[in-house]
Amino acid sequence: MASLRQLVRCLPLLVLALAPAAAAAAEDPPSRAERRELEAALPEKYRRWLEEVALLITRGERDTFLRLDKDYQRDAFIDRFWLVRDPYPESARNEIREDWESRVSEARQSFGSLGDERSRFYLLNGAPALRLSDQCGILLWPTEVWLYPSNPRVKEVLILVFQQPSGLGRWKLWMPSDGLHALFQAASPFHDVNELAQQISYTCVRSPEFAAGILSVFRRGDMNYTTTLARALEPIAQPASEWVSTFNAYSTDLPETAILLPGDVAIAFPGRRQSRTVVQTTVGIPRDALVPGEIAGHRSYNFVLNGEVVREGRLFDSFRYKFDLPAATVESPAVPLVFERFLRPGDYQLIVKIEDLNGGGYLRFERELSVPVIEGEAPPPDPETGRLLAEANAALSTFDDTIRIIDPHGSMQSGLIRFDTLTTGTAIREVQFTLDGKALLRKNRPPFSVELDLGEVPRTRTLTATAYDEAGREVASDTALLNASPHRFAVRLLEPRRGARYESSLRAEAAVELPEGATLERVEFWLNEELVATLYQEPFTQPIVLPPGGEIAYVRAVAYQVDGNSTEELVFVNAPENLEELDVQFVEVYATVLARDKRPVSGLTAEAFRVSEDEVPQQLTRFEQLDSLPIHVAVLLDVSASMEPHLPVARDAALQFFRDILTPRDRASLIPFNDRPTLAVPMTNRLDELGGGLAGLKAERGTSLYDSVVFSLFYFNGLKGQRALLLLSDGKDENSRFTFDQTLDFARRAGVAIYTIGLDIGRGELETRRVLRQLAEETGGQSFHVRQPDELAAVYESIERELRSRYLLAYQSTNATPSTKFRTVAVEVDRAGLEVKTMRGYYP
Repeated sequence: MASLRQLVRCLPLLVLALAPAAAAAAEDPPSRAERRELEAALPEKYRRWLEEVALLITRGERDTFLRLDKDYQRDAFIDRFWLVRDPYPESARNEIREDWESRVSEARQSFGSLGDERSRFYLLNGAPALRLSDQCGILLWPTEVWLYPSNPRVKEVLILVFQQPSGLGRWKLWMPSDGLHALFQAASPFHDVNELAQQISYTCVRSPEFAAGILSVFRRGDMNYTTTLARALEPIAQPASEWVSTFNAYSTDLPETAILLPGDVAIAFPGRRQSRTVVQTTVGIPRDALVPGEIAGHRSYNFVLNGEVVREGRLFDSFRYKFDLPAATVESPAVPLVFERFLRPGDYQLIVKIEDLNGGGYLRFERELSVPVIEGEAPPPDPETGRLLAEANAALSTFDDTIRIIDPHGSMQSGLIRFDTLTTGTAIREVQFTLDGKALLRKNRPPFSVELDLGEVPRTRTLTATAYDEAGREVASDTALLNASPHRFAVRLLEPRRGARYESSLRAEAAVELPEGATLERVEFWLNEELVATLYQEPFTQPIVLPPGGEIAYVRAVAYQVDGNSTEELVFVNAPENLEELDVQFVEVYATVLARDKRPVSGLTAEAFRVSEDEVPQQLTRFEQLDSLPIHVAVLLDVSASMEPHLPVARDAALQFFRDILTPRDRASLIPFNDRPTLAVPMTNRLDELGGGLAGLKAERGTSLYDSVVFSLFYFNGLKGQRALLLLSDGKDENSRFTFDQTLDFARRAGVAIYTIGLDIGRGELETRRVLRQLAEETGGQSFHVRQPDELAAVYESIERELRSRYLLAYQSTNATPSTKFRTVAVEVDRAGLEVKTMRGYYP
């Protein structure tokens, strides 16, 4: 094969890891006869598992399972089958799996077989509250009566009658249409239905509920009873079918008609990460065996790589990448594909399948891996690869020496706060602390701690602790975002390091911080303006070969959530010491245009708007009307003692507002407050949760208005897009620790539109009215005053209409100075008689 030096030159253009949700090629479902053959060929434990989950598994899931031909794949499928059904995947337990397996065990023990009709109802509905068995002497065949109280699944009392005809064989569900006489062992002398019912009642005296249950079912008749049975037999909620496509997409099996490709494989162990060894695999496929694809004049080589790591007969790891590289950039005789996994020392089996998406050929290989313990120097790789990737592999930190900033307890931190650190290893001799990029303190002996004055109001600040060894080399660092919200979404480049120099290669490594409940889709690594790699699973590391000459370059990491939100970080490498980085502000302004009658005006174009910052005209780079874009809104509801007579109506009006404004893309939260605020309901689009938060409110205690506004705006931190806070209160602030000026300053920094509603605030209460009006005007919201609670519905309707009629005006500020002073923003339209409402300005 070609030398690995030639192969590795192509690395910056290669790796694009494919989304795990990519679908496998569709296969025709097996016929009924094929299903029987495939099931008969299964080992006994897997046939038994299919029987146990027959009431849960979908046809698509069953077909996928039957096509698997290795036990470790089947075991992995079973684990995934239960994981996608786990109602609380963040917990260690899988409640539905435990409950189902317990029911299976109980059904086998009680009924002998899962084919018994009683097992079917038992598995789907659990144990009945009452289970009675009787033959009423020798009057009836063996009969059981089950009773389930009303529950969310069936929504009424459920009574089931099972019988064993002739006293032999399987039990069956007795239906009203079977008739009462079907329960009798011998022909009854009575033929009238009422007489048969009386005979059962008079004879079955051991348990009055037994006879009553039979007669209750009989009197309902088949039509009415069948509706209840249908609810009891409804399948338990099934997961989305996409997971099966994902599982299929990771298969390493070859199609029966696969065309095989040649290729060479080299495996190296360039370092370790704590107790895990880095396994670096390079695959070279001869270029003359490949067919480049061509679309619109662009020729490229495109591959999909599926991999599995098996240990002791169990699937230990699975991964999937997509490689795309322009044909013009490939000069070597072979096309290199490189990937890394972090494995603990031990014996594994590596299985890889590579598909050429253009020519349709496949390369598949299996390797027995003996992953070594890396102590000291790593074993040398191929000489050429080692030389070209020496810098990248040297950056593999072992994490033996670490430093971690310990966050103080509590949120919304302000004033003088002490921050301690926790260190491991023996190399750390000195620690440098920086706050928001500015050096604060350098300590050369433990304890490595620092006291910070965070200011009067809580602001998001970045604290970094960098540890150095005796020679002054950086050995570890940690960054803590102070006063970060649960909505924080961030990516941080651990490598390369800012200000370092690299000659031929570097290692890009990113750490991602996700908001609560969010799902990461992918992480992209860019070198200058070229996409180097897109990874969909950890570890987020990628070796990058640099252009020759040691020229200045930058590495960028971009992380994406599944909903499209993104965040990024950029680091310059090989930059001169006097390089100046400018923080260019991209400003988003949300504006409402009102006509003379104070109703929102829609349908305006970008040309109608003029935006200026500190009286300097700005050029719009983005313009949208927000009638269909998602909204994040919080209702800050006063529940102090003075609100007691108004609370029921205020609560109902808030619920109606949630009901009217929420679409599947929107999110709302509820924050009641009196002498302190409480996050009753975090951001959600579920009306039942918001209603539950409103249901338990009680009016009591005093009013901390300013503290509650700051708390609510702080909660918005990290959320992007259109955000609004609705404040409803009937009085002035009484005992907040923050002043109004501090609260107003915090509101200006937050970028959240505040809509204030003063309830029954007299015209003489000028200060209270001024406070509410100024909070709204400075943030681009609106202030309302109502006398009676029944006027709230109209106010909420007006706010909803305004939020759906706003415009997004975005521009790149022409002010590139490092000043952090408040910048004023003004928006005008070119039509007479129209008024524009927006924020008064922002802090950079």
